[in-house]
Amino acid sequence: MSDKQKQPSMGALDSLLGYKLRRAQLAFFADFAATCSDLKLTPGLFSVMEVAHNNPGLSQSAIAMALGNDRSAMVFAVDKLEKLGYIERQRCEGDRRSYALHLTKLGQEIQRKARKRVAEHDAKFSSALSGEEEQQLISMLERFISVAP
Repeated sequence: MSDKQKQPSMGALDSLLGYKLRRAQLAFFADFAATCSDLKLTPGLFSVMEVAHNNPGLSQSAIAMALGNDRSAMVFAVDKLEKLGYIERQRCEGDRRSYALHLTKLGQEIQRKARKRVAEHDAKFSSALSGEEEQQLISMLERFISVAP
């Protein structure tokens, strides 16, 4: 039997929650990439835009904190979104060291398109669960999040 035909033993990985979560994340991200690649959005960039859209003028650091991003990741994301013309930074009133984020007109249009596509992407994965199972999974994932430092 060739290596291509034989499924290797995964050992302890098959029983590790973290491994299964990571595999699920990879599946979600691969489908997200196929769904939004023409918009040049990753899940992280979409998240920054979604929070900025729903909180116009919120500081870059407040958005990073809300998303659980570290400062360097947030700077990279905002730089990329700014280069794409989706977001603009404006100095925060009263704090010249902070930047408030606003979606541009193009960014608002892209966000509308992305939100529709992401809802369809999410529904594709949610269809594997009943409504009750989906709510249970969300609840369990929120508990995992709350355990993290």
